[in-house]
Amino acid sequence: MSAPTDTWASAGARRASDLPHDERRHRPVRRLVASAAVLGGLIGGGVGAGAVAWFDRPASPSAPSVATVLPAAKEWNVPALLAKVLPGTVAIQTRLARGGQAAGTGMVISADGEVLTNAHVVFGATSITVTRYGTTQELPARLVGALPGDDLALIRIEGAKDLPTVRLGSSVSTPVGASVVAVGNALGLSAGTPTVTEGIVSAEGRSVTTAEAGRSVTLEGLFQTDAAINPGNSGGPLFDSAGAVIGINTVGTDSAQGIGFAIPIDHAKALLSELRHGGTTGAPTAYLGISGLRLTPALRDAYGLTPRAGVVVAKVIPGSPAESAGLVPGDVIVAIDGTTISDTVELGQLVQTAKVGDQLHLQVVRGATTTSVTLILGAAPLGG
Repeated sequence: MSAPTDTWASAGARRASDLPHDERRHRPVRRLVASAAVLGGLIGGGVGAGAVAWFDRPASPSAPSVATVLPAAKEWNVPALLAKVLPGTVAIQTRLARGGQAAGTGMVISADGEVLTNAHVVFGATSITVTRYGTTQELPARLVGALPGDDLALIRIEGAKDLPTVRLGSSVSTPVGASVVAVGNALGLSAGTPTVTEGIVSAEGRSVTTAEAGRSVTLEGLFQTDAAINPGNSGGPLFDSAGAVIGINTVGTDSAQGIGFAIPIDHAKALLSELRHGGTTGAPTAYLGISGLRLTPALRDAYGLTPRAGVVVAKVIPGSPAESAGLVPGDVIVAIDGTTISDTVELGQLVQTAKVGDQLHLQVVRGATTTSVTLILGAAPLGG
């Protein structure tokens, strides 16, 4: 199977201030923004033939705090560890509503087939299958619930029973410097064994911003690790030296060496009940439905674009508000409701205050012509 490209999903939000103080330390805080996708740093996540999703840029990281004195380093037997944990790890394959396929990783958390993964791994899926470690059979699965603002999803393998599971550990007791192993379906390559990379927890309390398909999400409180996280690893387990899951591999970056990020497992455990009941409820998240790029001098020269600043429409998602409004690839969005924009972050900040059904007036440059486009924001899709 050829290696597909990344996908990302986001919708729904909660605030860290709603949490008890002790829980905030390891709970990612989400700030949802309806914005265009940005090509910046590679998501270490679900890979597919749809729109490519990338980091916009990491937010300013908070300084890590080490509350625990590390014990003396000792050797650990990674092959022996893997023999215990790999049976609970699965590869995830999806078919996308907008065409193409995607792939990611998951971990079995109950013997009757519950699988924890990232929301962006199953975003836009019309069908989901999983392949257990050591097998080649693709088993049908269904989406149980998702919290895209937390980048968490729960799926269930149909008709499963007596499955081996992973053991969920404690991220709050995992110090900076702890040895870890990341396991995943790197690059969506179904043949052979899962990818295994070794490293340490490099920092805690990190923040990153990702964007795709017209939305942007900021995750905070993440583990940073130098265990390599590649496309297809998203949703996979980050194990400690005792074989317990202490994080969910979520994103990597191509802007630096040895930097990846994982959602602390304590955060995911706190949300399992909500995931089992369907995940996000309430008002849907508004979105435009484009993949976009900040207009740079290089793009302007390469394609003969006339604006000095703006967001270039790289792709229009089929069936999206952008398609209904008549936007096409190559358009340059230079203003919304009279406010000029210079990049996707500003675009997202302007749309963030709007709701599903709101009408926006976009100033768009197409070729040598500047025109006004009226767009009605739609609800961000999830799951197909």
